[in-house]
Amino acid sequence: MAKYEVLARRIREQITANIWQSDDKLPSLREQAAASGMSLMTVMHAYQILESQGWIISRPQSGYYVAPKAGFLTSPAGHQKLELAEQIDINSFIFDVLQASRSPSIMPFGSSYPDPGLFPRQQLTHSLKTVARTMGSLSATDNLPPGNEDLRKTIAQRYALQGMQISPDEIVITAGALESLNLSLQATTEPGDWVIIENPCFYGALQALERLKLKALAIASHPQWGIDLNALEEALKTYPVKACWMMTNIQNPLGVTSSNEKKQQVVALLQRYNVHLVEDDVYSELYSGSDKPLPAKAFDEKGMAMLCSSFSKSLVAGFRIGWVAAGHMASKIQRLQLMSTLSTSAPMQLALANYLATKSYDSHLRKLRRTLAQRKDIALQSLHTHLPKQVKIHYAQGGYFLWIELPAHLNATDLYYRALEHKISIAPGKMFSASTQYNNYFRFNTSYEWTDKSEQGVITLAGIIRELL
Repeated sequence: MAKYEVLARRIREQITANIWQSDDKLPSLREQAAASGMSLMTVMHAYQILESQGWIISRPQSGYYVAPKAGFLTSPAGHQKLELAEQIDINSFIFDVLQASRSPSIMPFGSSYPDPGLFPRQQLTHSLKTVARTMGSLSATDNLPPGNEDLRKTIAQRYALQGMQISPDEIVITAGALESLNLSLQATTEPGDWVIIENPCFYGALQALERLKLKALAIASHPQWGIDLNALEEALKTYPVKACWMMTNIQNPLGVTSSNEKKQQVVALLQRYNVHLVEDDVYSELYSGSDKPLPAKAFDEKGMAMLCSSFSKSLVAGFRIGWVAAGHMASKIQRLQLMSTLSTSAPMQLALANYLATKSYDSHLRKLRRTLAQRKDIALQSLHTHLPKQVKIHYAQGGYFLWIELPAHLNATDLYYRALEHKISIAPGKMFSASTQYNNYFRFNTSYEWTDKSEQGVITLAGIIRELL
Protein backbone atom coordinates (compact mmCIF):
# COMPACT_ATOMS: atom_id res chain seq x y z
CA MET A 1 0.00 0.00 0.00
CA ALA A 2 1.37 3.42 -0.96
CA LYS A 3 2.20 5.92 1.82
CA TYR A 4 -0.60 8.30 0.87
CA GLU A 5 -3.08 5.38 1.05
CA VAL A 6 -1.79 4.44 4.50
CA LEU A 7 -2.31 8.00 5.69
CA ALA A 8 -5.75 8.28 4.05
CA ARG A 9 -6.83 5.01 5.66
CA ARG A 10 -5.56 6.19 9.06
CA ILE A 11 -7.54 9.45 8.84
CA ARG A 12 -10.68 7.59 7.70
CA GLU A 13 -10.41 5.33 10.74
CA GLN A 14 -9.94 8.37 12.99
CA ILE A 15 -13.08 9.98 11.55
CA THR A 16 -14.99 6.72 11.99
CA ALA A 17 -13.83 6.55 15.62
CA ASN A 18 -15.09 10.14 16.15
CA ILE A 19 -11.59 11.46 16.86
CA TRP A 20 -12.36 13.95 14.12
CA GLN A 21 -16.03 14.87 13.82
CA SER A 22 -18.13 16.76 11.26
CA ASP A 23 -16.82 20.31 10.67
CA ASP A 24 -13.64 19.71 12.72
CA LYS A 25 -10.58 21.30 11.15
CA LEU A 26 -7.88 18.79 10.28
CA PRO A 27 -4.16 19.48 10.79
CA SER A 28 -2.71 21.57 7.97
CA LEU A 29 -0.66 19.89 5.25
CA ARG A 30 2.58 20.95 6.96
CA GLU A 31 1.37 19.90 10.41
CA GLN A 32 0.27 16.51 9.09
CA ALA A 33 3.58 16.05 7.25
CA ALA A 34 5.54 16.83 10.42
CA ALA A 35 3.38 14.54 12.55
CA SER A 36 3.39 11.62 10.12
CA GLY A 37 6.96 11.92 8.88
CA MET A 38 5.66 11.92 5.30
CA SER A 39 6.38 14.41 2.55
CA LEU A 40 4.14 17.38 1.85
CA MET A 41 3.17 15.87 -1.53
CA THR A 42 2.22 12.56 0.11
CA VAL A 43 -0.03 14.34 2.62
CA MET A 44 -1.57 16.46 -0.13
CA HIS A 45 -2.33 13.32 -2.16
CA ALA A 46 -3.95 11.65 0.88
CA TYR A 47 -6.14 14.71 1.53
CA GLN A 48 -7.15 14.89 -2.14
CA ILE A 49 -8.18 11.22 -2.07
CA LEU A 50 -10.23 11.76 1.10
CA GLU A 51 -11.86 14.81 -0.43
CA SER A 52 -12.76 12.92 -3.62
CA GLN A 53 -14.35 10.20 -1.48
CA GLY A 54 -16.49 12.65 0.48
CA TRP A 55 -14.74 12.30 3.84
CA ILE A 56 -13.31 15.83 4.01
CA ILE A 57 -13.78 19.19 2.30
CA SER A 58 -11.38 22.05 1.58
CA ARG A 59 -12.22 25.66 2.35
CA PRO A 60 -10.23 28.36 0.52
CA GLN A 61 -7.69 30.18 2.74
CA SER A 62 -8.85 28.08 5.67
CA GLY A 63 -7.77 24.43 5.22
CA TYR A 64 -9.33 21.00 5.31
CA TYR A 65 -12.36 20.03 7.41
CA VAL A 66 -14.28 16.84 8.12
CA ALA A 67 -17.25 16.86 5.75
CA PRO A 68 -20.59 17.80 7.32
CA LYS A 69 -21.97 14.51 5.98
CA ALA A 70 -19.00 12.44 7.14
CA GLY A 71 -21.45 10.27 9.06
CA PHE A 72 -22.51 9.20 5.57
CA LEU A 73 -19.36 7.07 5.45
CA THR A 74 -19.01 5.53 8.86
CA SER A 75 -18.97 2.42 11.02
CA PRO A 76 -21.98 0.12 10.89
CA ALA A 77 -24.36 -0.29 13.75
CA GLY A 78 -23.37 -2.96 16.25
CA HIS A 79 -24.19 -6.51 15.20
CA GLN A 80 -24.32 -9.81 17.01
CA LYS A 81 -20.78 -11.17 16.87
CA LEU A 82 -21.62 -14.87 16.62
CA GLU A 83 -24.72 -16.39 15.06
CA LEU A 84 -25.65 -20.04 14.62
CA ALA A 85 -27.56 -21.46 11.68
CA GLU A 86 -28.15 -25.21 11.81
CA GLN A 87 -29.96 -25.11 8.49
CA ILE A 88 -29.35 -22.77 5.55
CA ASP A 89 -32.28 -22.02 3.24
CA ILE A 90 -31.41 -19.14 0.96
CA ASN A 91 -30.64 -20.61 -2.47
CA SER A 92 -34.09 -19.91 -3.93
CA PHE A 93 -33.92 -16.22 -3.07
CA ILE A 94 -30.39 -15.88 -4.47
CA PHE A 95 -31.45 -17.67 -7.65
CA ASP A 96 -34.37 -15.29 -8.15
CA VAL A 97 -32.18 -12.20 -7.65
CA LEU A 98 -29.51 -13.44 -10.05
CA GLN A 99 -32.06 -14.38 -12.69
CA ALA A 100 -33.78 -10.99 -12.48
CA SER A 101 -30.52 -9.13 -13.11
CA ARG A 102 -29.64 -11.05 -16.30
CA SER A 103 -31.58 -8.80 -18.66
CA PRO A 104 -29.38 -6.36 -20.63
CA SER A 105 -32.01 -3.67 -20.00
CA ILE A 106 -31.39 -3.81 -16.25
CA MET A 107 -28.94 -1.31 -14.73
CA PRO A 108 -26.36 -3.66 -13.15
CA PHE A 109 -25.68 -2.03 -9.78
CA GLY A 110 -26.42 -5.44 -8.27
CA SER A 111 -24.08 -7.46 -10.49
CA SER A 112 -21.28 -9.47 -8.92
CA TYR A 113 -19.04 -9.21 -12.01
CA PRO A 114 -17.02 -6.25 -13.25
CA ASP A 115 -17.95 -4.54 -16.49
CA PRO A 116 -17.10 -7.12 -19.21
CA GLY A 117 -15.99 -4.24 -21.43
CA LEU A 118 -12.89 -3.97 -19.23
CA PHE A 119 -11.58 -7.38 -20.33
CA PRO A 120 -9.11 -7.86 -23.25
CA ARG A 121 -11.58 -9.75 -25.43
CA GLN A 122 -9.64 -9.49 -28.70
CA GLN A 123 -6.44 -10.92 -27.24
CA LEU A 124 -8.33 -13.73 -25.50
CA THR A 125 -10.24 -14.55 -28.68
CA HIS A 126 -6.94 -14.69 -30.56
CA SER A 127 -5.52 -17.10 -27.97
CA LEU A 128 -8.63 -19.28 -28.21
CA LYS A 129 -8.40 -19.39 -32.01
CA THR A 130 -4.70 -20.25 -31.80
CA VAL A 131 -5.19 -23.24 -29.50
CA ALA A 132 -8.25 -24.41 -31.45
CA ARG A 133 -6.01 -24.79 -34.52
CA THR A 134 -3.27 -26.62 -32.67
CA MET A 135 -5.22 -28.80 -30.20
CA GLY A 136 -4.34 -32.45 -30.55
CA SER A 137 -6.51 -35.47 -29.96
CA LEU A 138 -4.90 -35.99 -26.55
CA SER A 139 -5.59 -32.46 -25.29
CA ALA A 140 -8.65 -33.54 -23.29
CA THR A 141 -6.77 -36.24 -21.40
CA ASP A 142 -3.67 -34.07 -20.99
CA ASN A 143 -5.79 -31.48 -19.20
CA LEU A 144 -7.61 -33.79 -16.81
CA PRO A 145 -7.13 -33.07 -13.08
CA PRO A 146 -4.97 -31.50 -11.82
CA GLY A 147 -5.18 -29.49 -15.06
CA ASN A 148 -2.94 -27.98 -17.72
CA GLU A 149 0.70 -28.10 -16.62
CA ASP A 150 1.73 -24.79 -18.21
CA LEU A 151 -1.19 -22.99 -16.61
CA ARG A 152 -0.37 -24.44 -13.18
CA LYS A 153 3.27 -23.43 -13.56
CA THR A 154 2.30 -19.87 -14.46
CA ILE A 155 0.03 -19.59 -11.43
CA ALA A 156 2.79 -20.98 -9.17
CA GLN A 157 5.28 -18.48 -10.61
CA ARG A 158 2.92 -15.59 -9.89
CA TYR A 159 2.69 -16.71 -6.27
CA ALA A 160 6.49 -16.98 -6.18
CA LEU A 161 6.73 -13.29 -7.09
CA GLN A 162 4.92 -12.60 -3.81
CA GLY A 163 7.40 -14.77 -1.91
CA MET A 164 5.06 -17.77 -1.62
CA GLN A 165 6.36 -21.29 -2.22
CA ILE A 166 3.44 -23.05 -3.90
CA SER A 167 4.33 -25.99 -6.12
CA PRO A 168 2.45 -26.52 -9.41
CA ASP A 169 1.79 -30.05 -8.12
CA GLU A 170 -0.49 -28.76 -5.37
CA ILE A 171 -2.55 -26.61 -7.75
CA VAL A 172 -5.77 -28.04 -9.18
CA ILE A 173 -7.46 -26.24 -12.07
CA THR A 174 -11.23 -25.98 -11.63
CA ALA A 175 -14.32 -24.68 -13.43
CA GLY A 176 -14.13 -21.27 -11.77
CA ALA A 177 -13.36 -20.36 -8.17
CA LEU A 178 -16.74 -21.55 -6.95
CA GLU A 179 -15.91 -25.14 -7.88
CA SER A 180 -12.56 -24.89 -6.11
CA LEU A 181 -14.28 -23.52 -2.99
CA ASN A 182 -16.99 -26.18 -3.04
CA LEU A 183 -14.49 -29.01 -3.57
CA SER A 184 -12.28 -27.69 -0.75
CA LEU A 185 -15.25 -27.55 1.60
CA GLN A 186 -16.38 -31.01 0.55
CA ALA A 187 -12.87 -32.39 1.11
CA THR A 188 -12.77 -31.21 4.72
CA THR A 189 -16.32 -31.78 5.98
CA GLU A 190 -19.19 -34.25 6.29
CA PRO A 191 -22.92 -33.42 6.36
CA GLY A 192 -23.86 -31.96 9.74
CA ASP A 193 -20.42 -30.47 10.47
CA TRP A 194 -19.96 -26.90 11.70
CA VAL A 195 -18.30 -24.43 9.33
CA ILE A 196 -17.26 -20.87 10.16
CA ILE A 197 -18.25 -18.15 7.70
CA GLU A 198 -18.09 -14.38 7.85
CA ASN A 199 -21.21 -12.32 8.46
CA PRO A 200 -21.98 -10.88 5.97
CA CYS A 201 -20.38 -13.25 3.46
CA PHE A 202 -20.31 -14.13 -0.22
CA TYR A 203 -23.63 -15.81 -1.00
CA GLY A 204 -21.82 -18.72 -2.68
CA ALA A 205 -20.70 -19.82 0.79
CA LEU A 206 -24.32 -19.97 1.96
CA GLN A 207 -25.33 -21.93 -1.14
CA ALA A 208 -22.49 -24.40 -0.59
CA LEU A 209 -23.45 -24.94 3.05
CA GLU A 210 -27.07 -25.49 2.06
CA ARG A 211 -26.14 -27.99 -0.67
CA LEU A 212 -23.69 -29.94 1.53
CA LYS A 213 -26.06 -29.88 4.54
CA LEU A 214 -23.53 -28.12 6.76
CA LYS A 215 -24.17 -25.91 9.79
CA ALA A 216 -22.95 -22.31 9.90
CA LEU A 217 -21.19 -20.34 12.60
CA ALA A 218 -21.42 -16.78 11.27
CA ILE A 219 -18.78 -14.42 12.72
CA ALA A 220 -19.34 -10.67 12.44
CA SER A 221 -17.02 -8.92 9.99
CA HIS A 222 -16.40 -5.16 10.03
CA PRO A 223 -16.21 -3.04 6.84
CA GLN A 224 -12.86 -1.57 7.92
CA TRP A 225 -11.16 -4.19 10.10
CA GLY A 226 -12.52 -7.53 8.96
CA ILE A 227 -13.51 -10.52 11.05
CA ASP A 228 -13.97 -10.28 14.83
CA LEU A 229 -11.09 -12.32 16.25
CA ASN A 230 -12.61 -12.67 19.73
CA ALA A 231 -15.82 -14.12 18.31
CA LEU A 232 -13.77 -16.38 16.02
CA GLU A 233 -11.85 -17.79 18.97
CA GLU A 234 -15.04 -18.23 20.99
CA ALA A 235 -16.59 -20.24 18.16
CA LEU A 236 -13.50 -22.42 17.83
CA LYS A 237 -13.45 -23.07 21.57
CA THR A 238 -17.14 -23.91 21.80
CA TYR A 239 -17.98 -25.91 18.66
CA PRO A 240 -16.32 -28.83 16.81
CA VAL A 241 -15.54 -26.73 13.74
CA LYS A 242 -14.15 -28.53 10.70
CA ALA A 243 -13.53 -25.68 8.23
CA CYS A 244 -13.54 -21.91 7.90
CA TRP A 245 -14.55 -20.21 4.62
CA MET A 246 -13.14 -16.69 4.55
CA MET A 247 -12.14 -13.81 2.24
CA THR A 248 -9.20 -11.88 3.68
CA ASN A 249 -8.64 -9.68 0.60
CA ILE A 250 -11.35 -7.34 -0.75
CA GLN A 251 -14.10 -9.25 0.98
CA ASN A 252 -17.44 -9.58 -0.79
CA PRO A 253 -19.68 -7.71 0.01
CA LEU A 254 -17.80 -5.43 2.42
CA GLY A 255 -14.67 -4.78 0.33
CA VAL A 256 -12.39 -4.88 3.38
CA THR A 257 -8.82 -6.21 3.15
CA SER A 258 -7.51 -7.57 6.45
CA SER A 259 -4.08 -6.54 7.66
CA ASN A 260 -1.22 -9.04 7.51
CA GLU A 261 -1.25 -9.10 11.30
CA LYS A 262 -4.90 -10.14 11.33
CA LYS A 263 -4.28 -12.79 8.67
CA GLN A 264 -1.49 -14.25 10.79
CA GLN A 265 -3.75 -14.29 13.84
CA VAL A 266 -6.56 -16.00 11.92
CA VAL A 267 -4.22 -18.72 10.63
CA ALA A 268 -2.70 -19.25 14.08
CA LEU A 269 -6.14 -19.60 15.66
CA LEU A 270 -7.38 -22.06 13.07
CA GLN A 271 -4.24 -24.18 13.33
CA ARG A 272 -4.48 -24.22 17.13
CA TYR A 273 -7.90 -25.87 16.78
CA ASN A 274 -6.93 -28.02 13.77
CA VAL A 275 -9.40 -26.29 11.42
CA HIS A 276 -8.84 -26.05 7.67
CA LEU A 277 -9.03 -22.64 6.01
CA VAL A 278 -10.89 -22.41 2.71
CA GLU A 279 -9.71 -19.03 1.43
CA ASP A 280 -11.63 -17.23 -1.30
CA ASP A 281 -9.13 -14.89 -3.00
CA VAL A 282 -10.85 -13.98 -6.28
CA TYR A 283 -10.54 -10.19 -5.92
CA SER A 284 -6.91 -9.86 -4.80
CA GLU A 285 -5.68 -8.75 -8.24
CA LEU A 286 -8.00 -5.73 -7.98
CA TYR A 287 -6.07 -4.21 -5.08
CA SER A 288 -5.35 -0.52 -4.56
CA GLY A 289 -1.80 0.69 -4.10
CA SER A 290 1.59 -0.58 -5.19
CA ASP A 291 1.67 -4.07 -3.68
CA LYS A 292 -0.66 -7.01 -4.11
CA PRO A 293 -1.94 -8.12 -0.68
CA LEU A 294 -0.82 -11.49 0.58
CA PRO A 295 -3.45 -14.15 1.23
CA ALA A 296 -3.76 -15.73 4.65
CA LYS A 297 -2.22 -18.88 3.14
CA ALA A 298 1.10 -17.04 3.03
CA PHE A 299 1.24 -17.44 6.82
CA ASP A 300 0.23 -21.12 6.83
CA GLU A 301 3.12 -23.33 7.98
CA LYS A 302 1.13 -26.55 8.38
CA GLY A 303 -0.47 -26.79 4.93
CA MET A 304 -4.01 -26.45 6.29
CA ALA A 305 -5.06 -23.54 4.07
CA MET A 306 -6.61 -24.10 0.66
CA LEU A 307 -6.26 -20.98 -1.49
CA CYS A 308 -8.97 -20.60 -4.13
CA SER A 309 -9.04 -18.06 -6.93
CA SER A 310 -9.89 -17.55 -10.59
CA PHE A 311 -9.52 -15.30 -13.63
CA SER A 312 -13.25 -14.48 -13.65
CA LYS A 313 -13.00 -11.10 -11.88
CA SER A 314 -9.67 -9.96 -13.32
CA LEU A 315 -9.47 -11.26 -16.89
CA VAL A 316 -12.50 -13.08 -18.30
CA ALA A 317 -15.70 -14.37 -16.70
CA GLY A 318 -16.96 -16.65 -19.46
CA PHE A 319 -13.95 -19.01 -19.55
CA ARG A 320 -14.81 -20.27 -16.04
CA ILE A 321 -11.22 -21.10 -15.10
CA GLY A 322 -10.24 -21.17 -11.44
CA TRP A 323 -7.87 -23.08 -9.22
CA VAL A 324 -7.12 -24.17 -5.70
CA ALA A 325 -3.65 -24.28 -4.18
CA ALA A 326 -4.64 -27.19 -2.01
CA GLY A 327 -1.44 -28.39 -0.36
CA HIS A 328 -1.75 -31.94 0.96
CA MET A 329 -5.45 -31.96 0.04
CA ALA A 330 -4.69 -31.70 -3.71
CA SER A 331 -5.02 -35.42 -4.37
CA LYS A 332 -8.37 -35.68 -2.55
CA ILE A 333 -9.73 -32.66 -4.41
CA GLN A 334 -8.69 -34.15 -7.75
CA ARG A 335 -10.60 -37.34 -6.95
CA LEU A 336 -13.68 -35.35 -5.94
CA GLN A 337 -13.48 -33.35 -9.17
CA LEU A 338 -13.27 -36.52 -11.26
CA MET A 339 -16.50 -37.72 -9.62
CA SER A 340 -18.35 -34.44 -10.28
CA THR A 341 -17.33 -32.32 -13.28
CA LEU A 342 -14.61 -34.74 -14.47
CA SER A 343 -12.35 -31.89 -15.59
CA THR A 344 -12.18 -28.23 -16.58
CA SER A 345 -12.60 -27.26 -20.25
CA ALA A 346 -9.38 -28.14 -22.08
CA PRO A 347 -9.68 -25.39 -24.75
CA MET A 348 -10.21 -22.71 -22.09
CA GLN A 349 -7.21 -23.92 -20.08
CA LEU A 350 -5.03 -23.92 -23.19
CA ALA A 351 -6.26 -20.49 -24.27
CA LEU A 352 -5.46 -18.95 -20.89
CA ALA A 353 -2.03 -20.57 -20.81
CA ASN A 354 -1.43 -19.13 -24.29
CA TYR A 355 -2.57 -15.63 -23.28
CA LEU A 356 -0.55 -15.59 -20.06
CA ALA A 357 2.57 -16.54 -22.01
CA THR A 358 2.28 -13.23 -23.94
CA LYS A 359 3.07 -11.28 -20.75
CA SER A 360 0.10 -8.97 -21.44
CA TYR A 361 -1.73 -9.86 -18.23
CA ASP A 362 0.08 -7.47 -15.87
CA SER A 363 -0.31 -4.56 -18.28
CA HIS A 364 -4.04 -5.33 -18.46
CA LEU A 365 -4.26 -5.53 -14.64
CA ARG A 366 -2.61 -2.14 -14.14
CA LYS A 367 -5.08 -0.50 -16.49
CA LEU A 368 -8.00 -2.41 -14.94
CA ARG A 369 -7.10 -1.31 -11.40
CA ARG A 370 -6.79 2.34 -12.45
CA THR A 371 -10.15 2.28 -14.23
CA LEU A 372 -11.96 0.54 -11.37
CA ALA A 373 -10.56 3.04 -8.83
CA GLN A 374 -11.66 5.99 -10.98
CA ARG A 375 -15.14 4.60 -11.53
CA LYS A 376 -15.53 3.79 -7.85
CA ASP A 377 -14.72 7.38 -6.90
CA ILE A 378 -17.22 8.74 -9.45
CA ALA A 379 -19.99 6.41 -8.22
CA LEU A 380 -19.20 7.30 -4.61
CA GLN A 381 -19.51 11.00 -5.38
CA SER A 382 -22.88 10.46 -7.08
CA LEU A 383 -24.23 8.40 -4.18
CA HIS A 384 -22.86 10.92 -1.69
CA THR A 385 -24.67 13.71 -3.55
CA HIS A 386 -28.07 12.08 -4.07
CA LEU A 387 -28.78 9.57 -1.29
CA PRO A 388 -30.65 10.78 1.80
CA LYS A 389 -28.42 11.80 4.69
CA GLN A 390 -29.75 8.89 6.79
CA VAL A 391 -28.04 6.42 4.43
CA LYS A 392 -24.45 5.41 5.18
CA ILE A 393 -21.83 4.26 2.68
CA HIS A 394 -19.06 1.92 3.80
CA TYR A 395 -16.02 2.47 1.60
CA ALA A 396 -12.94 0.25 1.31
CA GLN A 397 -10.09 0.57 -1.17
CA GLY A 398 -9.74 -1.92 -4.00
CA GLY A 399 -12.34 -3.90 -5.89
CA TYR A 400 -15.57 -2.42 -7.17
CA PHE A 401 -18.17 -2.77 -4.41
CA LEU A 402 -19.68 -0.31 -1.95
CA TRP A 403 -21.64 -1.60 1.06
CA ILE A 404 -24.58 0.68 1.75
CA GLU A 405 -26.53 0.85 5.01
CA LEU A 406 -30.14 2.01 5.12
CA PRO A 407 -31.79 3.14 8.36
CA ALA A 408 -32.48 0.12 10.55
CA HIS A 409 -36.26 0.13 10.03
CA LEU A 410 -35.94 -0.20 6.23
CA ASN A 411 -35.59 -3.46 4.34
CA ALA A 412 -33.26 -3.49 1.32
CA THR A 413 -35.27 -6.34 -0.20
CA ASP A 414 -38.23 -3.97 -0.47
CA LEU A 415 -35.91 -1.46 -2.12
CA TYR A 416 -34.65 -4.18 -4.46
CA TYR A 417 -38.16 -5.06 -5.72
CA ARG A 418 -39.15 -1.42 -6.16
CA ALA A 419 -35.90 -0.57 -7.95
CA LEU A 420 -36.37 -3.55 -10.27
CA GLU A 421 -39.64 -2.01 -11.45
CA HIS A 422 -37.47 0.88 -12.72
CA LYS A 423 -35.03 -1.61 -14.31
CA ILE A 424 -32.38 -1.01 -11.62
CA SER A 425 -30.75 -3.92 -9.80
CA ILE A 426 -29.06 -3.90 -6.41
CA ALA A 427 -27.82 -6.82 -4.31
CA PRO A 428 -29.91 -6.80 -1.08
CA GLY A 429 -28.24 -7.72 2.20
CA LYS A 430 -30.46 -10.79 2.61
CA MET A 431 -28.23 -12.48 -0.02
CA PHE A 432 -25.19 -12.28 2.22
CA SER A 433 -26.38 -13.60 5.57
CA ALA A 434 -28.28 -16.53 7.03
CA SER A 435 -29.81 -14.10 9.55
CA THR A 436 -31.83 -10.89 9.25
CA GLN A 437 -29.05 -8.68 10.63
CA TYR A 438 -28.14 -7.21 7.25
CA ASN A 439 -31.60 -6.82 5.76
CA ASN A 440 -31.17 -3.03 5.77
CA TYR A 441 -27.97 -3.18 3.68
CA PHE A 442 -27.25 -3.59 -0.01
CA ARG A 443 -24.16 -4.04 -2.20
CA PHE A 444 -23.53 -1.61 -5.06
CA ASN A 445 -21.35 -2.40 -8.13
CA THR A 446 -19.26 0.60 -9.26
CA SER A 447 -17.32 -1.04 -12.12
CA TYR A 448 -19.45 0.07 -15.07
CA GLU A 449 -18.73 3.23 -17.05
CA TRP A 450 -20.57 6.14 -15.43
CA THR A 451 -23.08 7.73 -17.76
CA ASP A 452 -26.06 10.06 -17.55
CA LYS A 453 -28.17 6.91 -17.29
CA SER A 454 -26.12 5.76 -14.29
CA GLU A 455 -26.57 9.15 -12.62
CA GLN A 456 -30.30 9.03 -13.24
CA GLY A 457 -30.36 5.50 -11.83
CA VAL A 458 -28.87 6.73 -8.56
CA ILE A 459 -31.34 9.64 -8.47
CA THR A 460 -34.21 7.17 -8.96
CA LEU A 461 -32.80 4.87 -6.28
CA ALA A 462 -32.52 7.81 -3.89
CA GLY A 463 -36.14 8.77 -4.63
CA ILE A 464 -37.36 5.27 -3.80
CA ILE A 465 -35.44 5.32 -0.52
CA ARG A 466 -37.06 8.65 0.38
CA GLU A 467 -40.46 7.13 -0.32
CA LEU A 468 -39.65 4.19 1.95
CA LEU A 469 -38.48 6.59 4.66
